[in-house]
Amino acid sequence: MTLLNRQLCLESRPEGVPSENNVRLRSSPLRRPGQGQVLLQNLYLSMDPAIRGWMSEKPSYMPPIVLGEPVRSSTLGRVVESCHPDFQIGDIVVGLAANGWEDFSLTDGEQLDRIEPDPRFPLSHYLSVFSAVGLTPYFGVLDIGKPKAGETMLVSAAAGAVGSLAGQIARIKGCRTVGLVGSDEKCRWIVEELGYDCAINYKNCGDLTTAIAEACPDGVDSYFDNVGGEILDAALLNMNTFGRVVFCGAIAQYNTEQPVPGPFNYWQVLARSLTVRGFISPEFKDRFGEGIEEMSGWIADGRLVFVEDIVEGLENTLDAFSRLFTGANKGKLMVMVRDASEPAPTIDEIRAAAQEPAHV
Repeated sequence: MTLLNRQLCLESRPEGVPSENNVRLRSSPLRRPGQGQVLLQNLYLSMDPAIRGWMSEKPSYMPPIVLGEPVRSSTLGRVVESCHPDFQIGDIVVGLAANGWEDFSLTDGEQLDRIEPDPRFPLSHYLSVFSAVGLTPYFGVLDIGKPKAGETMLVSAAAGAVGSLAGQIARIKGCRTVGLVGSDEKCRWIVEELGYDCAINYKNCGDLTTAIAEACPDGVDSYFDNVGGEILDAALLNMNTFGRVVFCGAIAQYNTEQPVPGPFNYWQVLARSLTVRGFISPEFKDRFGEGIEEMSGWIADGRLVFVEDIVEGLENTLDAFSRLFTGANKGKLMVMVRDASEPAPTIDEIRAAAQEPAHV
């Protein structure tokens, strides 16, 4: 058996949505783990808007992806060789922004979390609703949005992986929820399937500030912002005094290469005594177990609906990723690299294919 590691590598900094001119498929020999490292066979790749930011040289909470290296990603995989005492062959692990768009990832054990899958849920959930994608809205809504029964929460990108959960969590806590989406189909979906009280198609609603005001007659108490840009401007004009803006993402400007003006209506933060708080999920990592436990209960009893949009095949990763920026996906977008039911390579096969021996 011939084993090669297929890798999607960043060859140049993209302008706009990344294309095959920026990301190329390569094949290279496997590398075996050294002391403290783990070799994973990736099963699922997480498609996240933040990856687009890492492809550029703009300042971010993580360094830019090095040209020529695999595109950085969160992945769920199984251990096929380990030189770390906490991981054994066959363990299922998640690496948050620690691995890459590739068949196999060689990773320091400290960057990985071993999971114990619950048979009630698909394995893919541990890279979606039970990983950063689900825990981001969980802590963003509850700890930063601070919802109170009877309040109104507005959510942008409400049909996406994070937004689809944010509105439901707010609803569970007794809020009225209004979602901003980009099509009439998504409007129907988030209301009929996810339980949003109201949906706005920002592409055909006319003046967005007015549309939000009509959908939120008592004003907006908390705004879960996944988008930034003009949508944030419209939301700010509808915030109630002492409202909270949960700044989770700025997908409206991820593909822009020119400087983007700040929110025109940012002065409303002062005028309405608003709290604006940005965050990333790892700051709550020591509480991930709490979030997973509570969301597991909500899913099991039907109060929380979660949708995964899974594309098969590493070779289709770039096309899948582009859907994040066209609004073509609903729920959490992932790529399935390999079915978990298929056998993993043996140690003998890995040794025969490896570029260098393991260091023990």
